[in-house]
Amino acid sequence: MSNIILEVPDVSCAHCEKTILSALEQQPGVQSVQVDIAGKIVYLGYDPATLPLTQVQAILDEEGYPVAGTREGAAPPPRKGTVIPLLGQ
Repeated sequence: MSNIILEVPDVSCAHCEKTILSALEQQPGVQSVQVDIAGKIVYLGYDPATLPLTQVQAILDEEGYPVAGTREGAAPPPRKGTVIPLLGQ
């Protein structure tokens, strides 16, 4: 299993995130996908023997999200305890 960070500069909204998740989650060899809209990056945990990086890039390019760069790395752990109370009710 490999963890990679994909730089995807055209990611800008929740629709982009949904499209990328739908395109990658169904692929064999993909264990996890997380999209950071603000950072314009995609964290991918996958098996490169099953799904080569060139194929991942081709899938994203076909969806309209070309990959500008890649580097090794995993998604950060989810933040816990971030609750914003609603006031004035």
